[in-house]
Amino acid sequence: MTRETIFTYAAPRLKFGAGAADEIGYDLSQLGARRVLVITDPGVAAFGAPRRVADAMRRYGVVAEVFADVHVEPTDASMRHAVEAARASGPWDAFVAVGGGSCIDTAKAVNLLSTNPGDLMEYLNPPVGGGRAPEQPLKPLVAVPTTTGTGAESTTVCVLDVLELKLKTGISHARLRPTLAVVDPLLTATQPPEVTAASGMDILCHALESYTAKPYTEFDAKEPAQRVPYCGANPVADMWSEKALALLARSLRTAVANGDDLAARTDMALAATFAGMGFGNAGVHIPHANAYPIAGGVRDFHPAGYPDGEPLVPHGMAVALTAREAFRFTHPSSSERHRRAAELLGGDDLPAVLTALMRDIGMPNGIAAVGYGEGDIETLVGGALKQQRLLAIAPLPVTGEDLAGIFTRSLSLW
Repeated sequence: MTRETIFTYAAPRLKFGAGAADEIGYDLSQLGARRVLVITDPGVAAFGAPRRVADAMRRYGVVAEVFADVHVEPTDASMRHAVEAARASGPWDAFVAVGGGSCIDTAKAVNLLSTNPGDLMEYLNPPVGGGRAPEQPLKPLVAVPTTTGTGAESTTVCVLDVLELKLKTGISHARLRPTLAVVDPLLTATQPPEVTAASGMDILCHALESYTAKPYTEFDAKEPAQRVPYCGANPVADMWSEKALALLARSLRTAVANGDDLAARTDMALAATFAGMGFGNAGVHIPHANAYPIAGGVRDFHPAGYPDGEPLVPHGMAVALTAREAFRFTHPSSSERHRRAAELLGGDDLPAVLTALMRDIGMPNGIAAVGYGEGDIETLVGGALKQQRLLAIAPLPVTGEDLAGIFTRSLSLW
């Protein structure tokens, strides 16, 4: 056989529903954990959820400390800081991440590098890093998302900025997948509308990229040891992606406009979970590959709803900005899937549906609106081309010229 005939599927244990975060101590006690590090960021900590989660563990005999210095959109420097802090205060029986993708991804790195030897760079995906695989088992990790979008609670990857190179990359290995995902919609109610919008676009692109990914049957056949979590579009991932798109169609605009709408928040939390279960196995492709240099090379953009200080293009926003043109490019690979995705989102033309949705929820009008111009296209293309792990999932071969066209057409979207 020259083509693949096998796909794989994996997901963490899931506990979903209002109040689910209050039961984490019980779940940890069943795993034999007695001393736990809760990992979060200052913004999430300010609302009290991490401390509440930590305090609730005591009734089950679990002692928890809180590390609240995660960097929003983590960097190699911020992850090393978190790892050093965890090593200095450890050993730990388990880790609990409370927050958005930044907190969950940082917790994955902390778990990896507090249980395995070596430096962060050794584990980063090639060609940026060494692609080293963990040799030792990791500790249990409970992921508790407070934003609806990242899907990090379901996946085997952690993403970060490499400051010196001004690009995003990540670490990908099956052992990074959290042991348990605890999704409590009540924890998402404090999200500002701008965060809800950007995170919602991340959900959308997770589902769309997974759904339109290169089918698993079009990859070369693999030996068992060669199998990776991102195996291409497959029937199980498709099911989760379709459900996520349907939930987003009815709830994303409402959740942005009225953050107190618990039904919309619950739909968004489910959509994020389902999309994570889809792309965490099928993979993502061009919009995410493009997002890494967009976020990594930001100069002076400061989005509303996010922490003040250094420039930032939030991950979900960065992914969304070239999504319309990326899906216009991939349309010939599976026109029926692109049409079906548009139908699930309430329209009949995917680029038009995406444009309308982005305008309605306040996304910037293209990459020019976050500080990029025609003179930056070559640099952006170079950064995207470094994301070969993602581009390999695209349903069509992607050249630098193709990416340049997508970036150029994404300078302004309406």
